[in-house]
Amino acid sequence: MRAGQPEEEGKIFVEAEGREGTKRQLIERVAIVGAGTMGSGIAQVFAEAGVAVTLVDAAPTALQWAMAAMERNWSRSVEKSKRTPAEVDSARSRIALAHDIAAVGEADMVIEAVFEDVATKQGVLRDVDRVAAPEALLATNTSSISITQLAAATERPGRVIGMHFFNPVPVMPLVEVVRGLLTQAETVARVLACVTRLGKTPVEVHDFPGFVSNRVLLPMINEAIFCLQEGVADKDAIDAVMRLGMAHPMGPLALADLIGLDVCLNILDVLQRELGEDKYRPAPLLRKMVAAGKLGRKSGEGFFLYEG
Repeated sequence: MRAGQPEEEGKIFVEAEGREGTKRQLIERVAIVGAGTMGSGIAQVFAEAGVAVTLVDAAPTALQWAMAAMERNWSRSVEKSKRTPAEVDSARSRIALAHDIAAVGEADMVIEAVFEDVATKQGVLRDVDRVAAPEALLATNTSSISITQLAAATERPGRVIGMHFFNPVPVMPLVEVVRGLLTQAETVARVLACVTRLGKTPVEVHDFPGFVSNRVLLPMINEAIFCLQEGVADKDAIDAVMRLGMAHPMGPLALADLIGLDVCLNILDVLQRELGEDKYRPAPLLRKMVAAGKLGRKSGEGFFLYEG
């Protein structure tokens, strides 16, 4: 099985060689459930790649926010001469908004991008499974939860896969493609080809809590929070050490604010519960900040203050 190149705009192909010759399957319609930061970013990159996108969220304000976020991104792209106004108009025209989950019924692939919570994601995937086309792929943008566990909520576990995009989606080049225990090889091949078509770099990993990215990243962020809590250094000093001494583009506390402190806490809880090791225990300061509503950039305050 090998990934093929798209032959026409808006269609993502994969070639599968079998006894009856080569069969081409395509992804030309994608639905995304969840219009938050990740869902809107994923919708934007698919639309820019020429793929028809339906963005679904039950909350009208969420859809309005998502479109406003995309418009801000496109405006900056035009200002920096990365895209022309005509390219932006073309991408915008490919995005449809919907409040009803039934709108995913025509999609070749549905991507779940809701909050990082097992029960919430299972509920969405269960609902999507009932209304999606029988041959449609179901992907989850989870950053830590078992793909096998989420796939078990559906009647098509072989067509369920993880597509872990990184924030901000239009900028970050990596997508972790996560194969669950029952994910079919054909599903993996189609998604790898899809990610490449988006101009991203797919990296295939297996289904372990936190995958590679967050199993390595979150303990570092958590330890930085412990350093702040214990008075080892102040927040600026901690971030400066990692930026200037370790060549990180962003300090761990600023990165936690970007990810969302509530998301960081949920990922650490998953890692501790699933791997059973105390090294993943969330810092008490992190729990306090989440309880206080200081979630990072999205709330205007986390370890640092943000305007607008």
